Amino acid sequence: MPESPHFFAEQRRSVAAACHRLAEAGLLIGTAGNVSVRAGDRIAVTATGVVLGQVTSEQVTVVGPDGDVVAGHLRPTSEVELHLGIYRRYDAGAVVHTHSPQATALSLVLDELPCVHYQQLVLGGTTRVAPFAPFGSTELAEQVLSALDGRSAALMANHGAVVYGPTLEKAVDNALLLEWACGLYLRAACLGVPRVLDEDQQAAVIRAAMRRGYGTPPSHR
Repeated sequence: MPESPHFFAEQRRSVAAACHRLAEAGLLIGTAGNVSVRAGDRIAVTATGVVLGQVTSEQVTVVGPDGDVVAGHLRPTSEVELHLGIYRRYDAGAVVHTHSPQATALSLVLDELPCVHYQQLVLGGTTRVAPFAPFGSTELAEQVLSALDGRSAALMANHGAVVYGPTLEKAVDNALLLEWACGLYLRAACLGVPRVLDEDQQAAVIRAAMRRGYGTPPSHR
């Protein structure tokens, strides 16, 4: 028996709010893209065919680990298999898939987005481009899951981008960071060949961040 939609009200509202934030930033356009968050073994995910910048909590569907609808009246996104695969393999807390302009542009020409700025290390460094496969297909889900190995972001050839995080807020931040990095690379490539941070330089940044406690709040005595 389907569970009460009120049981997942907070998760459904948070997915809708995340969609609005991403749409305002230009990462979600029209019905293109999808967002989800996990609550136990349930996944609150945007429904298929909804305008994401205007999505309401009622247009967020809740599915079980097998993809069956347990709350809501709309079918989940066609990319639900991809979302479920990321949750199973990487123990994610939330997933964001966009057709954001700059990430999608790079997915048309690159085999990978190299690490040109140390902030990309938050996403795992170099961002792989998963080979093209039709949307909603098992083949696409498997290609993207492979591209995400050791990473929290991947580009999807001739399609878009996908990121995940431990929380929905972090997944949204990762999507914004990836789009920023793609834009940075695009602008630099118009001027010349972008310099890439090699493994030693990346390791030096990681050591510096750990030594300085970069990104962590100060301790209070």
